[in-house]
Amino acid sequence: MTSLAIDLPDETGRPVTYALKAEPVTAPAGPHRFNRTAFAAVHVVADPLAPQEPGLGPAIDWEATLAFRRHILDLGLGVAEAMDTAQRGMGLDWSAARELIERTLAAATPEERTRIVSGVGTDHLDPADARSLDDVVGAYHEQLAAVQKADGRVVLMASRALARIATSPADYEAVYARVLAEADAPVILHWLGDMFDPALAGYWGADDFPPALETALAVIHANAAKVDGIKLSLLDDDKEIEMRRRLPAGVRMYTGDDFNYPALIEGDAEGYSDALLGIFDAIAPAASVALTALADGDLPTYRQVLEPTVPLSRLTFRAPTQHYKTGVVFLAYLNGFQDHFVMIGGAQAMRPLPYFTELFRLADGAGLLRDPERAAARMRHVMRLYGIEN
Repeated sequence: MTSLAIDLPDETGRPVTYALKAEPVTAPAGPHRFNRTAFAAVHVVADPLAPQEPGLGPAIDWEATLAFRRHILDLGLGVAEAMDTAQRGMGLDWSAARELIERTLAAATPEERTRIVSGVGTDHLDPADARSLDDVVGAYHEQLAAVQKADGRVVLMASRALARIATSPADYEAVYARVLAEADAPVILHWLGDMFDPALAGYWGADDFPPALETALAVIHANAAKVDGIKLSLLDDDKEIEMRRRLPAGVRMYTGDDFNYPALIEGDAEGYSDALLGIFDAIAPAASVALTALADGDLPTYRQVLEPTVPLSRLTFRAPTQHYKTGVVFLAYLNGFQDHFVMIGGAQAMRPLPYFTELFRLADGAGLLRDPERAAARMRHVMRLYGIEN
């Protein structure tokens, strides 16, 4: 067996030889000129040698974490920092998130800082401890002030505390108006569906999309001067297009749809979506190539490069969707961006082996294994950990 063939278990557990395609996508050198704004929501690299218990807070390998952000920025993409992909609220607490934001901004050039947005939420406030809307507003203001002090751009994330305590759409409108009033520059709002975070069920004061949409749009229209755009993470292209067509002029739709992003970014006769995607962490080279082609008007190349990444993304984000970070970090391990497959909070254990072997196949098929021999060696190592010799 050559180094570019590997025995992978099929759905019955029987080993089947897989021959790698081994044709990595190569991104063009900069400067990059895109006609879409595109952010990759990026992961953090855990420190596997830290002595602290995983459940007692995040241990972060800062050097590897910042090096990955350099990789993203060098491809012309923006960085969405300290958001869901970084395990925000699932291992990354506000204290660590604040340090992460400050380190990322400090390591960037002035131009690059315009391509970095950072998550502002209320996650240092336990939802059970929220007694009033004032508590939620105060928590938002504390994080907003910290990011603005660091001269960072803001993504205003959904609040678990607000979802728990709000009793009507009017409560959402009041909270967002008060928080946005303190923003010193337009922010990106984030509508995160409960498939990503079950604690956000009923956000905007409704379980159904139509009334929730009306509340979200009311917030945006009432505060349009303070809203750069909204990232919609509902994994439903029809809902995104409906909302996109109703946004005020000058307010962007940032697709967070990791199932349908190629068509949403390409757009239609009535508009298009910009991008703020977790999957762009894993497919950054392909995204850079595709966005370059799109800016050049080369739609065949755009589709040819980006569409093969969709099966990989759909698997990465399959239900339970909140564990997609495990797939993103696994692909970073295969591609040599970190020397281990350990996550903060031990989250590497949240997917089964067949998930990882299929990710390997799909990443290879989409040209996303930048060093196929190294990736194959690492895949063999992972299987040995599961008791499979190769």
